[in-house]
Amino acid sequence: MHTGRQERVITGNRQPTSAFADAFVAEDEALLWARERAREAGLRAVSPATGAALRMLAATVGAKSVAEIGTGTGVSGIHLLGGMRLDGVLTTVDPEPERQQFARTAVRAAGFASNRARFIPGRALDVLPRLADSGYDLVFCDGDRTESLDYLAESLRLLRPGGLVVFEGVFADGRTVDSGPQPVEVLRLRELLRTVRESPELVPSVLPVGDGLLCAVKRAVAAG
Repeated sequence: MHTGRQERVITGNRQPTSAFADAFVAEDEALLWARERAREAGLRAVSPATGAALRMLAATVGAKSVAEIGTGTGVSGIHLLGGMRLDGVLTTVDPEPERQQFARTAVRAAGFASNRARFIPGRALDVLPRLADSGYDLVFCDGDRTESLDYLAESLRLLRPGGLVVFEGVFADGRTVDSGPQPVEVLRLRELLRTVRESPELVPSVLPVGDGLLCAVKRAVAAG
């Protein structure tokens, strides 16, 4: 976004808060290219505000190793890499190799070396068990919502103590809190929210950016 337009969005007193949050951190040409590829493929990429939050969260935990479920066209991956340590590596999983090719191009255009991102094609629940226990600082989940509880279980295994698990889209366009009948994916999201909130292993919060960002820190085990 050009600086002049960005400033108008930020300072305009009639702009909704979501527009303010999306305009607060400008996105470069590589991110805009990746967003356009997502739009053409019928995918919904994370919002700019969600991307900025992911970048900040990766920086907050000093992330050197991040696992991403759902590569898409690389929008979230670029944001995560932007917050990670300079020697950090993003491992990203997606069942669609063509999307990962777009993401690979976008990551390179954003200025990240090829060894900063490891692209693994495949279904997340087939790939995640092959990743190292306690080997990750952050796990970002943006895959099949019906598998959210399985992603949580894998994330708790993958994360080091003090690591962070993040789920995107937990508002489901407002359906998560709607009292009417809902599809299976929304019911699974409700189970996920309840499980994370009640888990003694986690310190959770929901950030109201984009379509809802569920974040939880894995507690460190107390010394015996």
